[in-house]
Amino acid sequence: MKIAFIGLGNMGGGMAANLVKAGHEVHAFDLAEDALARAAENGCATFSAVGEAVDGVDVVVSMLPNGAIVKNVYTADVIGKAPTSALLIDCSTIDVADAREVAGLAGESGYAMVDAPVSGGIAAANGGTLTFMVGGSEEAFSRANEALEPMAKAVIHAGAIGAGQVAKMCNNMLLAIHMIGTCEALKLADKNGLDMEKFYEISSKATGYNWSLNDYTPAPGIGATSPADNDYQGGFAAALMVKDLGIAMAAADQSGANVPLGAHAAELYRAFNEAGNGGKDFGAIFTTL
Repeated sequence: MKIAFIGLGNMGGGMAANLVKAGHEVHAFDLAEDALARAAENGCATFSAVGEAVDGVDVVVSMLPNGAIVKNVYTADVIGKAPTSALLIDCSTIDVADAREVAGLAGESGYAMVDAPVSGGIAAANGGTLTFMVGGSEEAFSRANEALEPMAKAVIHAGAIGAGQVAKMCNNMLLAIHMIGTCEALKLADKNGLDMEKFYEISSKATGYNWSLNDYTPAPGIGATSPADNDYQGGFAAALMVKDLGIAMAAADQSGANVPLGAHAAELYRAFNEAGNGGKDFGAIFTTL
């Protein structure tokens, strides 16, 4: 297939490279010249404008920072410039309402579109082992599978348009909660005379098992290798966690959902970000406890 890939940052760059490895012709665009240079090294054809990148393609994939940018890119540069036969796949993490609005505008112009946010982080983006949560019709989901599979360990149809974003915000709220809980437990063990490595050995095989502990251990030199072993560089930036928690809190307010632990996690990560730690991996909140 001929696939346009819009947004070649920490996540998008690796995702586009995996599409090339799968034999697809990838037309890449990003505002950053260094990102375009890396894409070219990975076998992508690079373009200086979105409209040029989407010309004549079968699929458009985007991985962008926020809903405002997604809306602008699709309304100004994709809709009306990509063929109406092209499937539009937005992998950004944005507000549910924004996702539905963009898909609605695309549908009015004759395009099929899905929202397909991801879980897994930079390592999974580079390794082709992301989990995609897809919102859209059954037909659009079936078409999206072929484009998403080279980048994925799992591609799951969450439901109608916007359902992928609902799944993502709930997943990341849960991730924030169990990361903070994992950090607290490790620190509590340490302050009460139990070696953290020994606590990891026990809890990772007991009912305290969770992804933050077992697969992304936030304490340096303990358990799984993670950004904690690299001074919390790389991984999933705390600033992005703040953004995702903001989306979840807004949705909770709008729907009347009661999320006290999610709200407290949002408060803690917001303070962590405001203290100048937004560029660090979200597991670095361990250092504040």
